[in-house]
Amino acid sequence: MIPNQPVGIIGWGAYIPQHRIKVKTIATVWGTYTERVTEGLGIEEKAVAGPDEDTITISIEAAQNALKRSQIEPTEIGAVLAGSESPPYAVKPTGCTVAEVIGTTPNILAADLEFACKAGTEAMQFCMGLVSSGMIKYGLAIGSDVAQSAPGDDLEYAAAAGGGAFIIGKLDGKAAASINASNSYVTDTPDFWRRAEQPYPKHGGVFTSQSYFQHVINAGKQLMNDLQMEPQDFQHAIFHQPNSKFPEKAAKELGFTSEQIRVGKLVSKIGNTYAGCIPLSLSAVLDVAQGGDNILVVSYGSGAGSDAFHIVVQDAIEDKRELAPTVQDYVDRKDYVGYACYAKWRRMIIGLDVKK
Repeated sequence: MIPNQPVGIIGWGAYIPQHRIKVKTIATVWGTYTERVTEGLGIEEKAVAGPDEDTITISIEAAQNALKRSQIEPTEIGAVLAGSESPPYAVKPTGCTVAEVIGTTPNILAADLEFACKAGTEAMQFCMGLVSSGMIKYGLAIGSDVAQSAPGDDLEYAAAAGGGAFIIGKLDGKAAASINASNSYVTDTPDFWRRAEQPYPKHGGVFTSQSYFQHVINAGKQLMNDLQMEPQDFQHAIFHQPNSKFPEKAAKELGFTSEQIRVGKLVSKIGNTYAGCIPLSLSAVLDVAQGGDNILVVSYGSGAGSDAFHIVVQDAIEDKRELAPTVQDYVDRKDYVGYACYAKWRRMIIGLDVKK
C-alpha cells in the first residue's frame, strides 16, 4: 500500500500511567518461581492504569500531546480513529469522546477499530488512505489499551496500560516523518481471543508464538522485498512486544541487530501495552531519531495479522520534539503499587464497586 499522494506524521504523542507493579510482586502472590518468570519474559515491571484511567483517558492524553507537536488547529482534523481491545464501553465509541475533548467536533469522522494489538496500526493505515485521497486534511490515529488478564494467568505478568497517537497529513515542511509504504499479512489463526461478555481473554498455547512469528516475519519480509530494501538500510526497527524475547527473535530472523531495535523496545520497563505497544515504541524512536533515518515498523494482532510500515524521519522533527513530554519522561515518572491495590483498581475482586 503506497499512498497516491505522499503522507507523513505531522505530530506524535504518548501517554503511560505513572503506576507500576513489579513482576516479582505478582509472581510472589501466585507462588510462581520468580526467576523463571522474569527471565522467561524479560519484563521487570508493568504500567498499571489508576482507578480514574481507562483507554479513553489514555487516548485523550496521547492525542493532546500529538496536537501540541503538530501545531495545527484541532478543527483541521477530519477523522479520529481509536484502536483498542479494551474500550470501557461495549456500545459508545471512544473516538467521539476523544474528538469532543480535543476540540474537533462536530464535523468529524469518528470511529473505533479493533484487531487486538494491531488496532492502532490499522488506524494509521486508514488515516493514510483518507489523507492521500484528499478526503480529509489531517487524520488522528490512536492505539491504546488497559490490557486484560485473568488473575494468575501467564498474561498477567505482561498485560499493561498505555497508548500513543499520530496526526497524519500530506507530506510537507511540517511533517516529522514520511510514511512511504505499508502492507498487511492476515490469517485466521486462533492464538488469542475473548468472547463477548467474558472479562478475560484466553490463549491457544503454542499457537501464540507460532502465529506471532509467522505474521511478523512475513509482513516485514514482504515489505522489504517490495521496496527492495535490506535490514542494513534501516537505522531503527520496531516489532510488537508481547514479551522481551519475541521481538529479539523476530529481529534476528529478519537480519536486524539488537542495536536497531533497542530504542523502541519498551516492554521490559512498562510491559505489553497491546494496541498501545507499537504507537508507544514508534513515539520513542521519533523522540530521538535524526532526519533521514529509516524505520521499519511491524505490528501484530491476535486473530491474527501484522501491519508493516516504512517510515523516513524528516528534518522538521527537530522543531517538534520539545513541544510535548517524551516517552522516556513517562517511563521515568512512576510509583509502585502492591498486588492488593492493583487488583482493586483493575476490578479483579468480583462484586467490588471501585469508587476511588
